[in-house]
Amino acid sequence: MKKILVVEDDKVLLNLIRDALTAEGFEVLGASNGQEGLNLALKSHPDLILADIIMPIMNGIEMTAKLREDKWGKNVDIIVLTNLNNEKSVADFLEKGAYDYLVKSDWSIEAIVKKVKERLDAKPR
Repeated sequence: MKKILVVEDDKVLLNLIRDALTAEGFEVLGASNGQEGLNLALKSHPDLILADIIMPIMNGIEMTAKLREDKWGKNVDIIVLTNLNNEKSVADFLEKGAYDYLVKSDWSIEAIVKKVKERLDAKPR
């Protein structure tokens, strides 16, 4: 069973994504801020991370940068899920090693699940 970590401070959205991914057979972990997400990622080694940018305690860009310093974390796939839609935010996240960048308002929960499945299916086993 593939493990997904969702790092999102909007609890309603976190639960919607968690429920949708769980219904597709994924094990889903949730964190409500970047520090919690970083700790959980380093402890549980998920197959993929969905992360917001703007979060309390530690933002998603900082979390990604810290993950990339870790031997395991330097290779984990990270999909950014945010309401920010500007070129600097995109560039910052991609520079830190994010796989993809999804603007929340442009994506349905079903489309997010599809993107996660596509990425995991594309990874070598």
